[in-house]
Amino acid sequence: VLQNLSQTPVLRELLKEAKIPGTTVKIESPELCMLCCFSFKQEPQLIKLDQPGPLTLAMHQFVTEMQETKKGVVTPKELFAQVCKKAIRFKGYQQQDSHELLRYLLDGMRAEE
Repeated sequence: VLQNLSQTPVLRELLKEAKIPGTTVKIESPELCMLCCFSFKQEPQLIKLDQPGPLTLAMHQFVTEMQETKKGVVTPKELFAQVCKKAIRFKGYQQQDSHELLRYLLDGMRAEE
């Protein structure tokens, strides 16, 4: 799940911009435009970003490390700690479904907006 999220260009761009509070981000997704261009014109979305919360900052740190690391192995220790604060069920390293992690991670970041 985290590898896939780290390869999502729109998410990477938003996380990079999220470091600067009060920034307005313009999202134009060529992939979405290609899907929609036959029925209607896709307008870019403008999103004003507030101060990022700890989960969002941990996600930014993790994605940046995944993109820039040369060592090959990245451990999402801080990101996992922040997810556990939002969803107590992940504490204790018990097995969880990846779609549950995805849901709690994205919901948690959205709640910090």
